[in-house]
This record gives sequence, C-alpha cells and structure tokens, in this order.
Amino acid sequence: METSDRVKRLALWGIPLSLGVMGLKLVAWWVTGSVALLSDGMESSVNVVAAIVAFAAVSYAARPADKTHPFGHHKAEYLSAVLEGVLIVVAALLIVAEAVPTVLAPVPMEAPALGLVINFAAGAINAAWAYVLIRAGRRYRSPALSADGQHILSDVVTSVGVLVGLVLALATGYAVLDPLLAVLVALNILYQGWKVIAHSVDGLMDHAVEPDEAEAIKAAIAAHGAGSLGVHDLKTRRAGAATFVDFHLVVPARMPVGEAHEICDRLEDAIRAVQPGAQIAIHVEPETEKAHGERVRVAPATEAAP
Repeated sequence: METSDRVKRLALWGIPLSLGVMGLKLVAWWVTGSVALLSDGMESSVNVVAAIVAFAAVSYAARPADKTHPFGHHKAEYLSAVLEGVLIVVAALLIVAEAVPTVLAPVPMEAPALGLVINFAAGAINAAWAYVLIRAGRRYRSPALSADGQHILSDVVTSVGVLVGLVLALATGYAVLDPLLAVLVALNILYQGWKVIAHSVDGLMDHAVEPDEAEAIKAAIAAHGAGSLGVHDLKTRRAGAATFVDFHLVVPARMPVGEAHEICDRLEDAIRAVQPGAQIAIHVEPETEKAHGERVRVAPATEAAP
C-alpha cells in the first residue's frame, strides 16, 4: 500500500473515532451537568470537524501534479491544519462563554462517579488514537495527521485535568471549581490552537528541511559528486510530505553533456536514498560561472563512494 493510501485510511478512521469519543463525553456531561465535562465535550466536537477536514485535505494532497499545479497539491494539508487551529480557538471561546456565567452561580454535579468513568474511557481512546496519529504524521510527513494528533493529545491533557479537578471539587465540596476548571481548559485549548496555526503557517512559507536532514543531503552530494567541481546555492524546502532540493552543479567547461548528466543521475539517486521521493532540480553550469549561495565540496573521483 502506498504512503498516500495509508495516510488517507488513517484520516478516514479518525471520523468515526472522533464521533464516538464526542458521544461518550456528551453522555458524561448529560448525566452530571458538569460545565467542565461540557467544555471537554465541546472540544471533542471540534475533533469531529477537524477529522473530516483532515480526510478531505490528505485526499486532495495525494492527487498527482497537473498543468495548473505542476509541483503537486501537498500544501493542502497545511491549509487543513490552519483551519483546525482556528476551530480550536473557536471552541475555546465557546467554552469561556459557557463557563463564566456559571462561576457566579455554580451548580452541584449529579451522578459524578458515572460521568467521570465515562469521561475516563473517552480519554483513554483519545490517548491511543493520538499516539497513532502523531507517529504516523512523523513517519509519513503528513502535517494534517500531525496537527490532528497534537490536537487530540491536547484533548487528552484536558480530560486528565478535568478529571483531577472534578475529583477535587467533589472532595472539597466547592462546586465553583467546576466552571473555573472549564475556563482553565479553554486557556489551554487556546494555546494549543495557536501552536497548530503557527506551525502550519510556517509550513506554508516553504520551510527548509530539518538540520540533520540537510546534513544528510550535503553528505550524499559530497560522497557521490565525483567528476564535478562542486555544488553551490543549495536550497531545500518542505511541502507536506514532499521534499524539494535545488542546487547548481559546477563541471569542467569542456565536459560533455552526457558525462554531466551521469553525475546528475548519480546525485539524484544518492539524495533520494536519504530523502525518499525527493523532487530534485540540478542546474549544471561551467566552472567559469561565479559561485553563490551555500557551497558543498565533492570528493575526488578516487575517494567517491561507489
């Protein structure tokens, strides 16, 4: 199964799972009347919308390049993540609007034990799913899955905080702790939403690959560029699951085109060995051209890797 198919399948599974978790949390609120549990359930409702958006985004991002999008549709996942961040912020504001009036007139919970057990079960499901999504997001370089996993993980942290807070409220008899806890939940959600938006916008700005990945690319060029005189103006960028590598390859002025092409093929294979699926653009130029940008020295032919 191709990577894009695995990502789409995971995104699709997120829809029924998020619906189930939301249902459990709303049942927990219904049997208790707790504003904190309601706030937790409202955050899960955002998870449902986010799961649907994530599935649509990864499906669109998997479409092959075409005439109007020659570099592919990878950035659609970043747009999904930005939208999810906005939804998180909206959910936080709705929670505040619900909780603040209750601070002035707190209401005791009903059937608290049953509600807490139900909410704990929902949190356990979310924790397992968040782990799966975050791991898959890193493995397949999917911003949409990563953002969804991070959001669900924040939901898990929220659920744990709500459970601990409500136990304290029951133990102390201070019903006002319930709405106050809901406000704290909203503040945490706002912070998580900001992180998701900031990370996604950064991705839309053509962020370079991570430093360790850049070093691996340079090492591959240095080891397999024998026959050339060096590389300069090396640039990288990441767009969703796709990696783009661009550089200028300097060759002797009298080198035949065929030999220069062989070096390019060798370099492309070496780079894709450390960056699978990378899209590479190499500009071949004679030694008389003035070098600029970042330079990479290559090993002499006798030292080059096979």
